[in-house]
Amino acid sequence: MEPTLRRLFNAAYSDAVYERYKKRLRDRVGDVPFRLAETPVFLPLALRDKLEVHAGEILAKLSERTSIDRMTPAIPARFHAPGMDLLPTCAQVDFAIVRGPGGELDGRIVELQGFPSLYAFSVEQARSWDEVLAELPGLSGPSFHPYFDGLDEAKAILRLKKTILAGHDPFEVVLLDLDPESQKTRPDFQATRTLLGIDAVCPTELVREGRCLLRRKNGRLVPIRRIFNRVVFDELEAKRPSLPFAYTDALDVSWCPHPNWYWVWSKYSLPALIHEAIPRATLLSELAEVPEDLSRYVLKPLFSFAGGGVKIDVTRADVDAVPAEARGEWLLQEKIEYARELVTPEGHKVAVEVRVMCLRAPGEPELRPSWNLIRLSRGKMHGVDHNRDLSWVGSSIGLWR
Repeated sequence: MEPTLRRLFNAAYSDAVYERYKKRLRDRVGDVPFRLAETPVFLPLALRDKLEVHAGEILAKLSERTSIDRMTPAIPARFHAPGMDLLPTCAQVDFAIVRGPGGELDGRIVELQGFPSLYAFSVEQARSWDEVLAELPGLSGPSFHPYFDGLDEAKAILRLKKTILAGHDPFEVVLLDLDPESQKTRPDFQATRTLLGIDAVCPTELVREGRCLLRRKNGRLVPIRRIFNRVVFDELEAKRPSLPFAYTDALDVSWCPHPNWYWVWSKYSLPALIHEAIPRATLLSELAEVPEDLSRYVLKPLFSFAGGGVKIDVTRADVDAVPAEARGEWLLQEKIEYARELVTPEGHKVAVEVRVMCLRAPGEPELRPSWNLIRLSRGKMHGVDHNRDLSWVGSSIGLWR
C-alpha cells in the first residue's frame, strides 16, 4: 500500500515473477496447500508503527491480572490443564486495514488468540520475496523484511528459538499437531524443522510412562521436555482421537504456549476490552436487545478457525437460531469496512488483513510484536470459500526496507 513501491511492483509484475516467488518458497518449505498471493504488501511505515503500538497496548490490557481472572472461566473443565504460566508465550492480533476518522490508514481488530501462528513459514516467505524483489526494476537496493520491535532476521530467529525451545535440546522438543502431514500448515512445520530442528509429531503417537511423555525416534523412546502446541481444539473435538494423556493430567512437560491460553485470550476477551482499534462486541448471552439494523454487525462463534461459522450478512433469524445454552459462545460485533487500498495491475481493489505475531520467551515480562503475516481478499471474507477462482488473494506478508 506504500504508493511508490506499489507502482514499481505493479509495473514490473508478470506471471514469471509470481512463479519465481512460488518456486523459491517451495524450495524452502515444500508444496504449499493454500493459495499464495501474487504480491507482498508494502506497509507504509506510519501504518506499520500504528499496528505495532495497537498490538502492544491491547496485549498490555489482556495481561492485567484482573483481565486474565475474568477470562479464565472460558476454559472448559475437560481441557483445563495444570501449570498455566502467568502469560502466554505466543499471541496473535489480527487487524483489518481501514481508513480512520481522519482518512489515515489504520487497523481494527478482527481476531486475537493466545495460540501460535506460521512463524517460521513467514520468515521463509519474507526471504523468498526479498530475493525476487531484488531482481525487479526500481526495487533492488536495501533489503525488505517484516520484523517489528527493532528486530532483523537473525534476532527474530533467536527470539523464536528462545520462545519455543526455552533452552532445551531440540531433540527433546516436539511440534504437536493432529496428523501433521495432512495439515494445511505443514509448510510451516517444515520451516520450523529447518530453523529450530524440531519434528512435527501427532499426539496419538506419543507414549506415556507415569508423568512422562515420550516419542519414538531412531528406534528408541525419547523423553519430551517441551511441547510446541499446535493442536487446535476445534479439530480435536471433531475427530476425538485416542490420546495417551488428558489435558487435565499433571505431566512433566512445559508448553509453548500453555493450552489454557487458547481459550483465555480469544474473541471471548473482546467485549471486555476498550481500545480505539477494537470494534464494539457483545456476547449474545449479554445482549439486552437485538439491534434493529443488523447490517452493521457480524455474528461470530467464539472458538473457530479460518472464519468457520461467521455470518457476515446477519439476519434476526440467524441470531434467534443460536440456542439459549450456546449464546455465551457467540459474539455480535460491529462490522468493519475494509479500506481495500491495495490495487492490482488490473485495477482490482484488495482488502488487507495483517496478523501481528507476538512472542515471549519464558522468563521475559511481556509479549512483544515480532513480525507479521497477511491475508488478502477480494471477497466479503478472507476465507478460501469467499475467494474462489480469484487472483491476488491468499497468503502474503507485509514488508518494508
